[in-house]
Amino acid sequence: MATLSAVVLARDEARSIARCVSSLIGHVDEVLVLDTGSVDDTVARAVAAGARVEHFAWVDDFALARNRALELATGDWRLVVDADEWLAEGVEEIAALRSRTPDFIGVVAQDNVQSSGQRSITWLPRLLPRDVAYTGAIHEQPTMIHPARRTGIRLEHDGYLREQLDRKDGRNRILLEAALEAEPGDAYLRYQLGKDHEVSHRYEAAAPQYAAAYAATALDAAWRHDLVVRYLFTLAKAGRTADALVIAEEELPRWQHSADFFFVLGDVLLEHATSHPAQGAQLLPLIDDAWSRCLELGDTLELSGAVVGRGSHLAEYNLKVLRGEL
Repeated sequence: MATLSAVVLARDEARSIARCVSSLIGHVDEVLVLDTGSVDDTVARAVAAGARVEHFAWVDDFALARNRALELATGDWRLVVDADEWLAEGVEEIAALRSRTPDFIGVVAQDNVQSSGQRSITWLPRLLPRDVAYTGAIHEQPTMIHPARRTGIRLEHDGYLREQLDRKDGRNRILLEAALEAEPGDAYLRYQLGKDHEVSHRYEAAAPQYAAAYAATALDAAWRHDLVVRYLFTLAKAGRTADALVIAEEELPRWQHSADFFFVLGDVLLEHATSHPAQGAQLLPLIDDAWSRCLELGDTLELSGAVVGRGSHLAEYNLKVLRGEL
């Protein structure tokens, strides 16, 4: 029978660590928290919630810390969870892993709660056999030496709430910029640096990072959907709607199945119509078509980065405003 470990990195996460550990206790054989230098009550709260706590001196390298945690974990399967996440769905599937040989990498849904009230879904490889390790000092990724398979495990995540983003602002950016000095052509790092700027509303800084990532990212990359949608959104916010429309036209054939693409396309067209009023009459039907397409598709949450509601209530609200029904 296979055994299971939940593996959590933590540093100054007293706010959320007990919630994280408590959601996992009883569903796995151990919850291992690797503390990387907390000066708050993280360790005490993790122990009180039932975790085994080990310690690691932080050296500005997430992969090293992740791999040390994986080394210390005893389970045949390792479910990697961040301290600002908690297990929301999938306990039956976790239980079934006891009778499964660890021969695949499980992809789980990260359900991101945001200050705006919106939620987005990111699909992440987090269920790992014993022989899998991480690479990358920042936005580290497991080595994909086994087939990847989507699971029904869902982790809720509140690290994108504004107060949490503000608390950690600059930390990841410094590590990303250092990593890019060593690997300037790494498209994934460029995408992550663009996202770091975007979520803090630094659109002018985000746009060139997304542009570099867009030019170098393979068409089948797992993050490409999120990259394209964020790039269009960022260009519009930076006042570059004409550039966004060029990209949108190129990408349109690839994302006929994405409510998020059509939702942001409608936003871009509206921004362009607002800044180019002479084209408004021509663009309004296209905006209506884009948001109507969202409702036809429904929420397409199987695509990484998809926002809940872009294929339903958010698109419906936008259409009512556009048509003067509100």
